[in-house]
Amino acid sequence: MEIILKQDVPNLGHKDDIVTVKNGYAANYLIPRGMAIMATPSAKKVLAEKLRQRAHKEAKIREDATLLANALEGLTVKVTTKVSSKGKVFGSVNNIQITEALVALGHDVDRKNVTITGTDTIKEIGTYEAVVKCYRDIKATITVEVEGEEV
Repeated sequence: MEIILKQDVPNLGHKDDIVTVKNGYAANYLIPRGMAIMATPSAKKVLAEKLRQRAHKEAKIREDATLLANALEGLTVKVTTKVSSKGKVFGSVNNIQITEALVALGHDVDRKNVTITGTDTIKEIGTYEAVVKCYRDIKATITVEVEGEEV
């Protein structure tokens, strides 16, 4: 069944994409939750007109996202946290602390767009990589250095 997504759906597609999914997934999950509509010929025409009008706006958004990605690429962010004498972090360092460090450096990033490579949280002192999603397919890789603070 062909559907038009009304919002981003992880592992499926982005808003306004036309995708083919199994009938049950569309009829029982996506459409009742308002995440998608059926891709009828009239709905496809409406979508095409909407995309045509939005094309120049998207070019500006992509340009801004590219500038942000270029500024972030290769950036090293230092996060200081309390640690035990063995180097274990009390609690953990997650995308929220990384986002706060990026905002402190003057980069406006949403915490939902920061992913720590290989894990969800950091529990030891060291150097890690994180990926910042600036726009749909525009991403930047940053280095996160977790440093200990005396308790």
